[in-house]
Amino acid sequence: MTQNSELLEHQIKVERTARFYTLGELNEATKTIWFVVHGYGQLSQYFIKKFNQVVDNQTFIVAPEAPARFYLDANYSRVGSSWTTRELRDFDKKDNNDFLNQVYDNLLKDRDLSTIEVNILGFSQGCATVCRWVGDGHIKCNRLLLWAGFFSNGIREVIEPKQLKNIETYYIYGDKDEYLIAYPEISEKFRAGMIEDINPKIVCFEGKHTVDETTLKAIIAGF
Repeated sequence: MTQNSELLEHQIKVERTARFYTLGELNEATKTIWFVVHGYGQLSQYFIKKFNQVVDNQTFIVAPEAPARFYLDANYSRVGSSWTTRELRDFDKKDNNDFLNQVYDNLLKDRDLSTIEVNILGFSQGCATVCRWVGDGHIKCNRLLLWAGFFSNGIREVIEPKQLKNIETYYIYGDKDEYLIAYPEISEKFRAGMIEDINPKIVCFEGKHTVDETTLKAIIAGF
């Protein structure tokens, strides 16, 4: 009788190509840079279009794209991407931070950031990604906008609240957001805990699970 072989898992670090999209021009006139991080199943080339109205001759938009892409439908016609799954989650978190830091450094390594505001927005799944990125401590962040995301174990699951002490933080969501409505107890507990831990500016708009452009414009006008 043959003895079963032991199943072992191994990991190996590989180099791969990732992409990001930009709107506007990064030059000496730039006063504000936005890093906007999409949600589950999205692609940056479409997500970044939500920020067309934000761009002017002093504003530059950067939309990194999650490197794990997959088909969204049975006809293989639509493609989306994801920042993490439950498989190799800790490796994904580290790889995401490395990728985002590399984008940041590639664009800003020769810039005087004392004259530039850096705003970071995460949408849905992107909320956890940007929180972990800010928590990594490598980047400058003046404002953090968490849009339509929630974490079952609270904000402390993704970042230490003290790391947001000097960052103007917003939490934005739609009153008809289908995902928040589907998990009312978790989402309400998350909001309550976040208010206690970091006291963000809460913005609730009339709408579903999306970056509402009218709301975004109003928030920026209040900066």
